[in-house]
Amino acid sequence: MTVTKYSANGNDFVIFIAQEHADRSELAKKLCHRQNGVGADGMVVVLPHKKYDFEWEFYNSDGSEADMCGNASRAVAHFAHEKGISKDGKAEFLTGAGVIRATINGLYVVSDMVEPDIQRDDIDENGERWWLIDSGVPHLVAIQENIDSFDLTEARRLREKYNANVNICRLDGDTLYVRTYERGVEDETLACGTGMVACYIRLHKEGKVPDQVKVHPKSGDELYVSYENGVYRFGGKVTKTFIAETLI
Repeated sequence: MTVTKYSANGNDFVIFIAQEHADRSELAKKLCHRQNGVGADGMVVVLPHKKYDFEWEFYNSDGSEADMCGNASRAVAHFAHEKGISKDGKAEFLTGAGVIRATINGLYVVSDMVEPDIQRDDIDENGERWWLIDSGVPHLVAIQENIDSFDLTEARRLREKYNANVNICRLDGDTLYVRTYERGVEDETLACGTGMVACYIRLHKEGKVPDQVKVHPKSGDELYVSYENGVYRFGGKVTKTFIAETLI
């Protein structure tokens, strides 16, 4: 089986084409294993669709399925563009969270995100105010002055209590800094697209940010999140790191 490895600002994915749906949870765990497999945060399966360019199955590294992943949406859009699955520098595909539309310009890919669902804005944990926002998948978001230290034990507790990803963020001028503990990876990751978007959504709803900001995840890469014509957009570069034949 031929797989392609992509990195999207520190979030890495294994992508391949299949012709039909199947339970690929065990395959995802094997391929995503850092020592015994290809190594990745997630696995994307590209499937044919009658209405859209394609649809996907997305798996976290622990084998669990997720409806949406922002960085993976940009990586798979580039993959589909290179494979000729989508045309004219645009991709329209179906995810568990809904239809995603992406624009591809070289290595720079912008995804239009699904309509967010602000589920709660009043969570109090240890004197900290958290919002629970579904930006494709659920995210807890807190704004903090110092995000240099990220209490992973506390993040793990919150992740389990609310069954959500956990984000802390800090705004410095027009730049947003974000750290994320990801559900399904069960650790902090170098970047999380839906997490960065969720942080921006909270700040935007509170009137603290303009309609476009730069975002820096733990990887240090620079991405952009914007709000245009009622749509939240998420853009940055992707990198195809290698193509491999796997015996797994």
